[in-house]
Amino acid sequence: MPKPYPAEFRDDVVRVARGREPGVTIDQIAKDFGVHPMTLQKWLGRADIDEGIKPGQSRTEAAEMRELRKRNRLLEQENEVLRRAAAYLSQVNLPGKGSTRS
Repeated sequence: MPKPYPAEFRDDVVRVARGREPGVTIDQIAKDFGVHPMTLQKWLGRADIDEGIKPGQSRTEAAEMRELRKRNRLLEQENEVLRRAAAYLSQVNLPGKGSTRS
């Protein structure tokens, strides 16, 4: 898998592609910067979503969702540990068979 391009490079290429002169194609800009035209198309689409031009999940929203899912998993694990501990402790405190209690 090729190394990802730096964010600054992607942002610069997108800016140039959006401000291109009439008659200049996306393919020409992609060739000038040494990227595949489809890659540039994807960058333009992602930039539109990030800037709210098109509907979709932005990069910041996606990162936030990843963090929230991670936190949720951790909380679910902690709850499971607490549930098991409570069940264990409730069994320990029960009177055993043959108790002399009345």
